[in-house]
Amino acid sequence: MHALKDCTICMPLKLIVATLLLLAPTGMARKPAPANTWEPLRYLVGGWEGTGSGQPGMSKIQREYRFVLNDKYIQVQNKSTYDPQPKNPKGEVHQDWGMMSFDKSRKNFVLRQFHIEGFVNQYVMTSSTADVKTIVFTSESIENIPTGYRARETYKVLGPDEFTEVFEIAEPGKDFELYTESHFRRKK
Repeated sequence: MHALKDCTICMPLKLIVATLLLLAPTGMARKPAPANTWEPLRYLVGGWEGTGSGQPGMSKIQREYRFVLNDKYIQVQNKSTYDPQPKNPKGEVHQDWGMMSFDKSRKNFVLRQFHIEGFVNQYVMTSSTADVKTIVFTSESIENIPTGYRARETYKVLGPDEFTEVFEIAEPGKDFELYTESHFRRKK
């Protein structure tokens, strides 16, 4: 044992091992997505309040977009409340959660929504204006609905704290029809 204590190789070896142990966690440290990756959607991050109208009637909406999981995704939580009204006599509360991601292989944004009714919509960004004030997501697939249905969401930025969202549905073999249109203002 005394031979190891005085070993000339052991001291540098101990320093190398100690340095590696100290540096190892930094290699696994949180590395957020580059700022420019999320630039087209960064505007949405925050809390929003809004109103909606359309086939299910008039609604009040609460929505939040936030970065999660080391800024790799944007999580969306939405709650639309429809009071009883002629178009919707019983009223309802609709909730959906979503995750926005950037698919590196396609170099495109993907939105997956999970609805309280059991629908799961997967959208891909199909267009955006050069100034990123209009963004369109079109469904690639919808689970738990008859085959052939399609959906589309269009976001239009109206100002630094305001945007609209148009949600359209197309039955199999038909064109898109307006389902809801919502107007949001950023929570202060």
